[in-house]
Amino acid sequence: MDGSIIKKDFPIFQQPGAAGVVFADSTASSQKPAVVIDTEAHVQRTTYANIHRGVYKWSVDATNQYEAAREKVRAFLHASGTEEIVWTRNATESLNLLAYTWGEQEIQEGDEIIVTEMEHHANIVPWQQLAKRKKAVLTFWPVTDDGRLELSALHALLTERTKLVSMVHMSNTLGTVNDIHEAAKVVKAHGALFIVDAAQSGAHIPIDVQEIGCDALVMSSHKMCGPSGVGVLFAKKELLKSIPPFLFGGDMILSVTKEESVWNDLPWKFEAGTPDIAGVIAFGAAIDYIEKLGREEIWKHEQALTTHGLETLGLLADVRILGPHDAKNRGAVFSMHFEGLHPHDAGSMLDEQGVYVRAGHHCTQPLHERFGLAATTRASFFIYNTKEDIDRTAEAITKALDIFKSGITL
Repeated sequence: MDGSIIKKDFPIFQQPGAAGVVFADSTASSQKPAVVIDTEAHVQRTTYANIHRGVYKWSVDATNQYEAAREKVRAFLHASGTEEIVWTRNATESLNLLAYTWGEQEIQEGDEIIVTEMEHHANIVPWQQLAKRKKAVLTFWPVTDDGRLELSALHALLTERTKLVSMVHMSNTLGTVNDIHEAAKVVKAHGALFIVDAAQSGAHIPIDVQEIGCDALVMSSHKMCGPSGVGVLFAKKELLKSIPPFLFGGDMILSVTKEESVWNDLPWKFEAGTPDIAGVIAFGAAIDYIEKLGREEIWKHEQALTTHGLETLGLLADVRILGPHDAKNRGAVFSMHFEGLHPHDAGSMLDEQGVYVRAGHHCTQPLHERFGLAATTRASFFIYNTKEDIDRTAEAITKALDIFKSGITL
């Protein structure tokens, strides 16, 4: 896989002035290939209409394309049926849906919820607030000094009151790829619900929800070459049947009287109102694009980038990289602490050199606190990046540090 060739599929890199840009912020949101952009535009221009209700051609065509995208996601995740695939706005909404339905129904005072120290805020705050409402206990699975999770620590945390374990597949800050298969075995043997946040791993690593054995899994289109505003909730059919709707109105209703309402079948029971129709269809095109490249090949490419990044960025003076220092256990995400240089200053100095990185706590404040940091500078790489991009990033960091030490302004 050649990132320089793949880059040609993405119009943003072909615009004037973009030739020298190193885009190293795909963990926040990936760029979109032309086929995704064109698909969304084509829907808006030729077949846009509201779905499921209309009997005229445009509505039928839009409905068929919309539901075809659902089937693509089902196959992408190896779910047993499309009734297990619910459209949301993003992974964050998917997690909130579970917290406000399953959580409100099942969590009682004194029950325990386990999340990891490396979670994105989206997989902490919904459970934190649920625990506050229910007087339950939120417990954190600790991260080791080298940015990993040990199963022995999970065993130690599980008690008879543990009802839920929700964990990230790939950390958006450490790059750590967690062994969710083994974690699922432990959690399910204990009888608790097991949820996976695959927002970072969805476009990078093959995922088989039946093989994993998770009860639910969430993803976001915008991190997978698709449009923003489209998210996925996979949940086992039995789980979705057992919980109430999250939002009410529109397409999630089967019938209404003045006294009572009957909910629609799965998965539409959880899809209230008019969705982002063109966005969902375009996400289907993104799934096709990723599948054409092959997630095994994508992962091999990123493993090569990760190895090169650790060898290159890891040798820079006054630079500390968080997370595992072997490519086998991490993705191409490098959150760095520069001695004496604030992350926002570093981000601005790299921007001046055409290297686009992310500066801040990356929505993982508890994790940064664990490592004694308020923020880091994060460079993340994807299918359209090359080893040369990493070299450019290393050169830009070196220059930024040199300028900072000398007191010269760019």
